[in-house]
Amino acid sequence: MGKLLVFYSLEGNTEYIADRICEKIGCDKLRLIPKKAYKDKGFAKFLWGGKSAVMAETPELESYDVDLDKVDELIIGFPVWASTITPPIRTFLTDNKDALKEKKIAVYACQAGNGAPKAMDKIRDLLGIDDFMAKAVFIDPKTRPSDENEKVLEEFTDKL
Repeated sequence: MGKLLVFYSLEGNTEYIADRICEKIGCDKLRLIPKKAYKDKGFAKFLWGGKSAVMAETPELESYDVDLDKVDELIIGFPVWASTITPPIRTFLTDNKDALKEKKIAVYACQAGNGAPKAMDKIRDLLGIDDFMAKAVFIDPKTRPSDENEKVLEEFTDKL
């Protein structure tokens, strides 16, 4: 398998970047889907999603079939919620922590505001690694395309 991109996307920004990355580097994708969907509109989206992220919840995920022994490089993509990682990503990392120990890991975040560096630090600490082979932050890449996002994408994929 070689390279696997694991991501969670609520509004489509993270999935948009996942598709773009895989087009450029040729990797497999695994979309994480929580068994209980998060609200995706209005105040409830921010209230329940933010609470779940801040409380470091690990929701149950729909089953997925991936052999991490065949993965050399893992790319993790997520939207930033309340300056932290999204709960489905936390579940995946917690459930597979031992299997990820020897992998090369890259990470990207999509956000409208800020908080991505803190969220990436939380992933690094959760996995117990020193650093990532590549990091990238995208600002609303699907809903607000920009030259800056394109530049970040090029620089990120060049490192993968």
